[in-house]
Amino acid sequence: MTDRDDLVSDAFQRFLRDTPEQAEAWMSAVRALSEASALDAKTQALAYIAVLAALRLESGVPYHVVHAKELGATREEVLSAVLVGLPAAGHAVTQALPAAIGAYDRS
Repeated sequence: MTDRDDLVSDAFQRFLRDTPEQAEAWMSAVRALSEASALDAKTQALAYIAVLAALRLESGVPYHVVHAKELGATREEVLSAVLVGLPAAGHAVTQALPAAIGAYDRS
């Protein structure tokens, strides 16, 4: 685990801790997909936040918001990433706003 454990959901921490072989396989695929992306790191981080919001996976938002901020994303960019899916995914994306704002402001 890392110093960001408080940003990672209990479920994902259990996945990492209790199923290390599967977790390593998953993380290896995540790293490879990230490396294959044509997007710069900040844009990719913001896009990932948008996907999390659209899929209503709010538990992943804090970790990825802090990561985006470390890559130079502004508060406004993070909020725009959360809301970019509003026309397609509807009001459900706003459920990620509290987690995004809280994580950004605390980091």
